[in-house]
Amino acid sequence: MENNTSLQQQLLEAGVHFGHLKKKWNPKMLPYIFAEKKGIHIIDLNKTVECLQETAAALKQIARSGKKILFVGTKKQAKDIVMESAKKVNMPFVTERWLGGMLTNFNTVRKSVKKMQSIEKMLGDGSFDSVTKKERLTLSRDREKMEKVLGGIAQLGRVPAALFIIDIGHEHIALAEAKRLGVQTFGVVDTNCDPNKVDFSIPANDDATKSIAIIVNYITAAIAEGLAERQAAKDDDVEEVGDDEKEKRAARLEAEAQAEGGRSGGRTRGAGAGGGQRRRTTGGPGGSRGPGGGRR
Repeated sequence: MENNTSLQQQLLEAGVHFGHLKKKWNPKMLPYIFAEKKGIHIIDLNKTVECLQETAAALKQIARSGKKILFVGTKKQAKDIVMESAKKVNMPFVTERWLGGMLTNFNTVRKSVKKMQSIEKMLGDGSFDSVTKKERLTLSRDREKMEKVLGGIAQLGRVPAALFIIDIGHEHIALAEAKRLGVQTFGVVDTNCDPNKVDFSIPANDDATKSIAIIVNYITAAIAEGLAERQAAKDDDVEEVGDDEKEKRAARLEAEAQAEGGRSGGRTRGAGAGGGQRRRTTGGPGGSRGPGGGRR
């Protein structure tokens, strides 16, 4: 409970509770509005804390399962915060502009990413040394443009498992594409948006840099925990497999030793039996000679 109080205090200090003007509100945000002050809606921070913890727990699970979460925040106030946080946990991000079809037409977007990477590689290894200065400059500019828009999703090999969005009203295209593909959505929702449009909403001020920062940092910390737990589980598995391998190897060596002992014992016994047979055989003709002598 104390932890919640301190979190609530931090949210209060960051101005997370300031909503939009009353005339701009979305009536579906009513359950999350605490009061109205000077024509501005005040968000209930108890609800914000609850929703923030729920969202963090769900995203932590997704990260723990090894799936990707795409951070989306193209607003001026959110860009840098979103980019830095996503890089910290090695997750893809979109902070420049959302290209229409980035999810629904993912294969085409991947082709553009590959093109960008190949230009990058060629510029790096000197493949373009033979082309004119002007052509090289054009290619460099193309790469920079692509890097700006696609750089954050360069390592994304398939459609992500979830989207974490700052201001769902501003990122409505991203939200629509995620819905169409059944991708889970998590979003910071201000008093002018419909919280039912995302699977997990965090009622909060999505315009102030401090407010965005505290929420994104909280979520990033939860994702980092999930990734750390995944790594720890992997390490345990490797150790267990190592122990199993050792046991199996020991059992195999023991079995081989026993089998070897059995084979060598069998060979000795076999040789003894053979000697016995030979003795009987030599005895046989001696016996036959006896009666022969008798006949003579």
